[in-house]
Amino acid sequence: MTRSRTRRSAAHVATTLATGAMLVGLTALVGCSNIETDAAPPPVPDAGEVTADTSPAGAVVPPPAGARPDYQLGGAYEPAAGVGIVGRDREAEPAEGRYSICYVNGFQTQPNEQQLWEPDLMLTVAGEPLADPDWPDEILLDTSTTQKRDRILSRVEPWIRGCAEAGFDAVEFDNLDSFTRSEGLLDVEANLALASAFVGVAHDAGLAAGQKNAAEYAARLREEAGFDFAVVEECAAYAECGEYTAVYGDAVVDIEYTDNLPRSWSTICADPATPRSVVLRDRDLTVESDPQHIARHC
Repeated sequence: MTRSRTRRSAAHVATTLATGAMLVGLTALVGCSNIETDAAPPPVPDAGEVTADTSPAGAVVPPPAGARPDYQLGGAYEPAAGVGIVGRDREAEPAEGRYSICYVNGFQTQPNEQQLWEPDLMLTVAGEPLADPDWPDEILLDTSTTQKRDRILSRVEPWIRGCAEAGFDAVEFDNLDSFTRSEGLLDVEANLALASAFVGVAHDAGLAAGQKNAAEYAARLREEAGFDFAVVEECAAYAECGEYTAVYGDAVVDIEYTDNLPRSWSTICADPATPRSVVLRDRDLTVESDPQHIARHC
């Protein structure tokens, strides 16, 4: 099962997910049903604020501007009425009748998939695999050389093309920023080179390519790697939505989480800095039948 990933400590995750009382309290905070609130949606960003060309590359099509998203990496279920964008894991089927984004972990191993990777493609320190501090069951991939990047691409390319064959409209590549937790063994240039290769395969397969998080590198990822849109987590919570919309305009899909709301949901919805396509989800991205499930829109 794919999980959400944001800039948080493992201790913070354990604390916030261990208690059902947290979600009960947050239900009162946002004051709305599990599907959506009645707050006014944020206005469309002024076109003059967009500093980069946001037209898609070739024939690919970015997510519909302002459409309501749902993020279903914890398991697929029928999207609520009015949802126009759905993100699902690469092993799931796309959401019929909705713009569907396929999740691919391109820079770290997925949980329980380390056996798919040759040992030398997993980054090591003192002979031990280097895990993501927040997700210790994911090992960083070694992007440091052209030869290793080519081998990583050969593993990931079939996943990307599989997304297209399944009927997805786009693909998002997670952990672009793995170099920031590599203890200095990787750098942005190496990951950018691999990202460019991923985007090239996606475009060749007819898929739009989505940047995942990494706000401070958005301009370079758009201009040098060729990403068409961004899938971002908690840009409102971290006050960085403008870094994405300045590059991608309305082609930004934001997921906020119930355990890290700095303000009420209605206030976030009313903030003009909030992307038009935004959803509030529970941290575990549970399915609709789960009592912990939260999926709200503005």
